[in-house]
Amino acid sequence: MISDFFIARPVLANVLAILMIVIGGVAMFALPVAQYPDVVPPTVQVTTRYPGASARTLVDTVALPIEQQVNGVEGMIYMQSYSGADGSYSLTVTFKIGADLDIAQVLVQNRVSAALSSLPQAVQAQGVIVQKNSTAILQIVTLTSPDARYDSLYLANYATIKLKDEIARLPGVGNVVVFGAGQYSMRVWLDPNKMRVWLDPNKMQARGLMPQDVIEALRQQSTQVTAGQIGAPPAPRGQTFQ
Repeated sequence: MISDFFIARPVLANVLAILMIVIGGVAMFALPVAQYPDVVPPTVQVTTRYPGASARTLVDTVALPIEQQVNGVEGMIYMQSYSGADGSYSLTVTFKIGADLDIAQVLVQNRVSAALSSLPQAVQAQGVIVQKNSTAILQIVTLTSPDARYDSLYLANYATIKLKDEIARLPGVGNVVVFGAGQYSMRVWLDPNKMRVWLDPNKMQARGLMPQDVIEALRQQSTQVTAGQIGAPPAPRGQTFQ
């Protein structure tokens, strides 16, 4: 038995006990101590949107170029992606425990920048966001209207305007997501059977127009143009308003 071995050799047992005490004392001052140690692998998230694209189109035109570039980035363990039917795409890159998350974000950003030229023009216009992300949600806050005075759209808009930026500035907060907040948009059908206000495809074909022409016309009508200023200096005497 092991106990018999050390009972028969008390000097060796005492030396080993003293050695363990010395090692423990050195480790007590040398080992890092943290209130919240890093026990979860850090992650970097890449997100973008391709308006009007299906999940299959996202995989072929967005996910493939980005993941081919990001794959094999230094310190990466694995990565997983999601392509939604609403045109949203997200890629989560998981790194080794202890990896510098700031350096990891820069490395992923450089890889994504190399893939930008291969992405569709609509995706480039939307932009590709690379940010540090935690796999654990720190807190969930719910807004309610006890007397039902405000609906969900009002509360979501209030959270976006009043709370999101304030919470994002708190120390340790990486990202704030407002659930239920929908962005206003306009959808135009080219099929006359879909809605009352429609564009007849036959008339478009007769005039040699394509769907891209409709998109360009809508974009031109939505442009904000600076109108200049009236009454700006040098102004004549008596001009009191600008």
